[in-house]
Amino acid sequence: MGNKYDIRALQLKVLDILLAVDKVCREHHLRYYIMAGTLIGAVRHKGFIPWDDDLDIGMPRKDYEIFMEKSKDLLPDYLEAIYWKNDPDYPLSFAKIQDARTTLIERKHLKYKGGIYIDVFPLDGAPCGKLIRLWHFGKFEFYNKTLYFLFRDPYKHGKGISSWPCRIARTLFTRRGVQAKLEKLMRKYDFDRSEWVCDYDDGRKGILPRSVIGNPTLISFEEKEVYGIENYHAYLRNKYGDYMQIPPAEKQRQHNFYFLDLNKPYREKE
Repeated sequence: MGNKYDIRALQLKVLDILLAVDKVCREHHLRYYIMAGTLIGAVRHKGFIPWDDDLDIGMPRKDYEIFMEKSKDLLPDYLEAIYWKNDPDYPLSFAKIQDARTTLIERKHLKYKGGIYIDVFPLDGAPCGKLIRLWHFGKFEFYNKTLYFLFRDPYKHGKGISSWPCRIARTLFTRRGVQAKLEKLMRKYDFDRSEWVCDYDDGRKGILPRSVIGNPTLISFEEKEVYGIENYHAYLRNKYGDYMQIPPAEKQRQHNFYFLDLNKPYREKE
């Protein structure tokens, strides 16, 4: 299918997921923040970046775990909160809220099938010292890359040297074992007690003072009020530099999904 799909239709479906999550969080006093490119969209475009077709939120670890544990009771029936603890085939270290009425396969060589989604990143603390921070995030990058190799088709680029990392990873590690190591590492520093915090989406690039994240603060997004970073300017400048500068056309990229169907439940796809 490539990117020959109606991006606005996809954006509005994704927005519905965010609004359902927002409703749950308001009713149950759970913290969340729109983050990353979603926050840029809110600040620069008052909604989605026009060519962007995903949505990111972060939740402090305590709120994240409550949300994931109770999601079946709290979310509408058609929405599913998925992460490695409740889906043995799930390949990532963070969660997604997906719409089970839709079908999405992101990449042919990453064969996970689900619905369209929003990403939910747990927010954790980070170490203060530079050396321990290098060691901490070095371990994170190692396990995160190993997890990718465990999930990727080993023969995506043929059966030569490029297949070796995947084959070695599968010999030495299990997917659930690596996911458990990643979670243990990320949870090592408590979000609410740490001076420095991180969403781990961009590794060390995501480190910043907890005071910048602050309290969830209302911000306009697609003519709705949702919650974002309190000091969004410091957050976005730290992560992206001049975030108000619109990138040139060749860098305005949307996903090149392998398969997308907004009207067919993923469980019905063969």
